[in-house]
Amino acid sequence: MSASADRAAIEAALPHRDPFLFVDRVADAGDGWIETTWRIPAGADWFRGHYPGRPVMPGVLICEHVFQSGALLAARLLAGETDRGGVPVLTKIDSARFRRIVAPGEELATRVELADRAGPALVMRGDVRCGSERVLRVGFTVTATGAVAALDL
Repeated sequence: MSASADRAAIEAALPHRDPFLFVDRVADAGDGWIETTWRIPAGADWFRGHYPGRPVMPGVLICEHVFQSGALLAARLLAGETDRGGVPVLTKIDSARFRRIVAPGEELATRVELADRAGPALVMRGDVRCGSERVLRVGFTVTATGAVAALDL
């Protein structure tokens, strides 16, 4: 996947589609890291019921954005394993720390880094910012389902 992957390339790497695809663009990528962006849709239906009158972006959906970004990194790092019919899936959440509320229409800039690798399991750290302010820091593990199925356990 190129550093400036378009929507088609993102959809080729992830099993998610609208309205549950939370990565707009891969801004940059390197050896063991990826940077993505997502503009929070101002008219998203979840805002109707999540703090009506003062909409707040649900933290679980911000986490999902990070996990999808991590899955994009995993798709690059586990290319052979995902080719066997598997997809990158979230297998563990280590920690999540929220630092700032996100409002409709704001853009998230996310960096996910590979922290460790144990076979097909990729331990990652995600850092989300809105402008210069940190929104979230989270640790998690992503594994390719095809790689797990191929293991002789």
